[in-house]
Amino acid sequence: MTSGSAPVPPPASGLDPEIAARLKRGADGLFPAIAQQYDTGEVLMLGWMDDEALHRTLTTGRCTYWSRSRQEYWVKGDTSGHVQHVKSVALDCDDDTVLVRVDQVGAACHTGDRTCFDAGTLPLAQ
Repeated sequence: MTSGSAPVPPPASGLDPEIAARLKRGADGLFPAIAQQYDTGEVLMLGWMDDEALHRTLTTGRCTYWSRSRQEYWVKGDTSGHVQHVKSVALDCDDDTVLVRVDQVGAACHTGDRTCFDAGTLPLAQ
């Protein structure tokens, strides 16, 4: 959400109204969802959700994301077999990001890598 703009009302969804009321979304109605391996803490990927994607994630036990490029929902692993079994979902302190702790089967990244965050560490100033 940008400063000075009215909040975007969420689209119709089966998401619990109390959860929906807490969520802060971007101007496009989306919020980031970080997928983390539940037992090791490894950060696997970042995807985007809206209320319906979160509702599907909470009710099916499989991560559902919104594809900004394809403008459609996708369930992680439906085409690749690299499924994310949901163990828990938590909102952050600002109610604008969710942390989805999962049991990742296979690669999390579309490149075939275990995590999306192994493309190289950026140098820090000394």
